[in-house]
Amino acid sequence: MNYIAYRLLGASADDGTCVKARQWLKKVPGAALGIPSWGKFWLATLGLYSWDGLNVIPPELWLMPYWMPLNPGRLWCHCRVVYLPMCYIYGNRFTAKETPLIQQLREELFTQRYSTIDWSKQRNHVAAVDLYTPHSRLLRIFNWIAYQYEKIHWGWLRRKALAIALDHIHHEDLTTKYIDIGPVNKAINMLAVFYSGNREAHKKHTERIRDYLWIAEDGMKMQGYNGSQLWDTAFAAQAIFESGLARDFKECLAKVHSYLDVTQVLEDVDENVKYYRHISKGAWPFSTVDHGWPISDCTSEGLKAALLYVENSKIELVPKFLVEERFQYSVNYLLSMQNKDGGWATYELTRGGQLLESLNCSEVFGDIMIDYTYVECTSACVQALHRFALLYPGHRCVYIVAHISSSTLWPAPNVCFRFRF
Repeated sequence: MNYIAYRLLGASADDGTCVKARQWLKKVPGAALGIPSWGKFWLATLGLYSWDGLNVIPPELWLMPYWMPLNPGRLWCHCRVVYLPMCYIYGNRFTAKETPLIQQLREELFTQRYSTIDWSKQRNHVAAVDLYTPHSRLLRIFNWIAYQYEKIHWGWLRRKALAIALDHIHHEDLTTKYIDIGPVNKAINMLAVFYSGNREAHKKHTERIRDYLWIAEDGMKMQGYNGSQLWDTAFAAQAIFESGLARDFKECLAKVHSYLDVTQVLEDVDENVKYYRHISKGAWPFSTVDHGWPISDCTSEGLKAALLYVENSKIELVPKFLVEERFQYSVNYLLSMQNKDGGWATYELTRGGQLLESLNCSEVFGDIMIDYTYVECTSACVQALHRFALLYPGHRCVYIVAHISSSTLWPAPNVCFRFRF
């Protein structure tokens, strides 16, 4: 992928870096042909891989009702919104126009002539150097069924599924101001809206590319998110308060409070149930309010930081605190995010069963199919709810019951928190 990007940016095939890269590609068994599934997808859009070499990405899954286990709404949101535009592009078999450069790359990437490659044998072929999550037996069965369906799929059903997928793409774009949840789905969403003919949406996408780019000492980078502004700010504020240095950083803490104010999400996204979105009102995101995706531990850290201003009201850091109602919104969001096992996941409740992980077809990632309960998220949420309950004990009759095992040693081997209302 880096080799192709470098060549597309204008590097010559004789460039020293390109020569070294080609030597590696030719030396590693199946390197280019065995590129993992997401790489296969991008190469296919460029005309450097046949769509027949990919396992099916069926857009018809978006037609399934929510009660069915394979409904995309049951997947972890990052997984869901990546495969959303992927299935739209796959369903349309969009491929860039063949150019002399594409023809050259076909010769440079593969160890045999492009026209002689048996693409049907590449669907489950992954180079050993890249294979992190092998295909499960369940996934192989699913891929075989999907491949048989792809041979006979009904045009009207495919068109309906693609229309629904495109609608979900537009919703993700609009509710994140075209930033999208991350750079992976942003790039594919951008391609999808371009292919759909929506030039205005593509223009807005282009305007937000810079949100992901930054210049380091050795060149331009792309971040895995559009920043960590809220996360860093909330922790910095907590550190200043806990250190007892709040009086020495009044100007800084005033700016922090202002950022906490403008970054809190105050409305749920439109038609959140239809688009499989959890409530957002009262939450804090990882980065900016434009991005807007709510996260449990980011909300917790934002709430803890904001409550510190109330706890330290005698220092007179800001003219006016966030009103109690804003804190209540956050508490309501956090309580709605508690899983049945008592813990907290990241962006949404855990919606699918562990069996869905057997359908992980990324090949390079693990534990991406559903949102799991995490110790870090649970700890942050418990701390935030506890701090709120101490300051506002009357709200929804909140109290916390903590059961710690009989052992006096720390860390305790068994710790259980229950919230009652």
